[in-house]
Amino acid sequence: MPHLHIDKFETIDFPQMVDGVNFDFIVKNANHDKEFLISTTVENDKFFLLVKLDENKNLLKSDKLTRPSSIHNVHKALLAYSKLAKLDVLSSNVPEQEKNIHLQEVNALKDISYFASKFPHAKDVRIEVGFGSGRHLLHQAVNNPEILFIGIEIHRPSIEQVLKQIAIQNLDNLLILDYDARLFMELVPSNIVGKIYVHFPVPWDKKPHRRVISTSFIQEANRVLSVGGKLELRTDSENYYAYSYETFIAFNKTTLHINKNKDIAISSKYEDRWKKMEKNIYDVTMINEEESKALSIEGNFDFLSVELPHAKILELHAKTEKFDGGFIHFERVYESSDVVMVRLSMGSFDRPEHLYLLVKGKTASYYPSLPLKSKSNLIAHKYLNGLLNG
Repeated sequence: MPHLHIDKFETIDFPQMVDGVNFDFIVKNANHDKEFLISTTVENDKFFLLVKLDENKNLLKSDKLTRPSSIHNVHKALLAYSKLAKLDVLSSNVPEQEKNIHLQEVNALKDISYFASKFPHAKDVRIEVGFGSGRHLLHQAVNNPEILFIGIEIHRPSIEQVLKQIAIQNLDNLLILDYDARLFMELVPSNIVGKIYVHFPVPWDKKPHRRVISTSFIQEANRVLSVGGKLELRTDSENYYAYSYETFIAFNKTTLHINKNKDIAISSKYEDRWKKMEKNIYDVTMINEEESKALSIEGNFDFLSVELPHAKILELHAKTEKFDGGFIHFERVYESSDVVMVRLSMGSFDRPEHLYLLVKGKTASYYPSLPLKSKSNLIAHKYLNGLLNG
């Protein structure tokens, strides 16, 4: 993660702008006086810079929860704040060069709001979850120009590698998203996807709740797939294969094709390595045979007037509220002279959303953007709204 190791942290007057970077406000962790968050806006990206103070190491870096779509904008913000506050930088892994020319030319990287506001229309849509090096995703997009491909990945170097190739190869049928694929599936319209590729997902043997393949993911896959559409799982993990098969077969009605060591048109560098090691490769393909009802989720994320005193909001720190359909966990609380902020986990137990709640006076808002419009998030919001309204 990009960061600056600094001698001493210095604050600035807010708001301020330098080199195209806006610094809007700063808040302090209400329970740890050595942690600060700086609200930052670069182009269309809104995110926090995180300050962590320590006797031996003071760090200025990007906040992992709000990291923007462009890592270049994080670099730009770190350098801009350092310049504005005249920080003494002891060490840095932040490059000072201009944005890669290929990344300047491409606009394939989309924010989740792009898909939430109006899902892109195409005759056929295919989704790859966790595309890694992008070899398979790029091969499919190049050889199927009439199909819209959506690649989902959270590893930044992999994302930038694929974005460069999109620019170099001048592809206009491939969109990239840095987001949790399990949440993304909840806003995909029904019956529009031809294939979903889940190739070599992280097995998460010690944390099975983090696995992509789950009962809820399969349910959403069945909903978004067209009749005859396929969910293709490919894995080298015998444990993941066995777990996935049991999860698929537990459904009352399902059609599966099982293959072992099947050759496909394009393989990843990791698959090539595993084949040399003579590891087995397992394929589980689920075929959807039924048309689903249209996606319909009613509700919004508007807030009523906040009547709960700021002091009471700060007391929510570390508390968890559970209710039918979801939960809210108040992870951390922050404050400034006129703002109270809470870092939240909310929504589904299996696929929680992480974001901030910002309260100024009697007005509340989510930061940096609204939650995904899912049933569990709407239920959590309703509960939160009632709590704040008193």
